[in-house]
Amino acid sequence: MNEKEKEKKVIYDALVTESFPNGMFRVRLDNGDIILGYISGKIRRNFIRILPGDKVQIEVSRYDSTKGRIIYRLPTKKDSKD
Repeated sequence: MNEKEKEKKVIYDALVTESFPNGMFRVRLDNGDIILGYISGKIRRNFIRILPGDKVQIEVSRYDSTKGRIIYRLPTKKDSKD
């Protein structure tokens, strides 16, 4: 087993339920679990704003399933320009 296989992370679609002042969020996964999520560097660098009620993709490690990294903010109906 090589390094990449060992460090595989699981990606879930989730809903942001609460925002904390230090860039952390309480997130409800599709399976109903509630975990703590933090913003990835790319989202922080591109000043993407995440608010409660947003749908996001979160990457959770196999080793600590209570925390995850928010890697993508999914577009909502009001975001589309149609």
